Amino acid sequence: MKNELLLTQAARLESLLPKLMRRLFTLDPNHPANELPLAQLRVCTILQYGPRTVSAIGEELGISVSAATQIADRLERAGLVERIAEPDDRRMKKLQLTAHGAEVMRSRRETRVQGAAAALEQLPPAARAEVLDALQTLLDAGQAAMPQTTEAEMMPVGSAPHSAGTAGLALEYPRLTL
Repeated sequence: MKNELLLTQAARLESLLPKLMRRLFTLDPNHPANELPLAQLRVCTILQYGPRTVSAIGEELGISVSAATQIADRLERAGLVERIAEPDDRRMKKLQLTAHGAEVMRSRRETRVQGAAAALEQLPPAARAEVLDALQTLLDAGQAAMPQTTEAEMMPVGSAPHSAGTAGLALEYPRLTL
């Protein structure tokens, strides 16, 4: 019986989270990030935290180096990423966001934060804190249940890239999705 309740609650969570994400984080149809296929968007999200080798990106996404290279090539052609040589070993290349790529991702994040702020504003301050604490607790439980999470998913609060010009909003929150 207890297991049945747990499964019912899990099914409700599975239903609510995608709706919540769509409601809070849907971008304007003309936003340039909407043009990116999910795999490319995931790579750009990882690169917000700094340059990575193609093999590291493949590992973080659970895809082959060949697939990661194809995604990187497309992003490079689109002007969103560039390959840079390592200072110590010029044969080693890393991917990093270009200024344009960083701006697209900054704008995407700022828009998403504004959407979340609009929803949080509807709650009293104590309820906001409860919701955020509950989400953090759920994220922690999820990481404990499935410890094979990526480095980018485990970035602590305060490690997320900052977005200037969002009217004093604290933009430091744990990522729940790529």
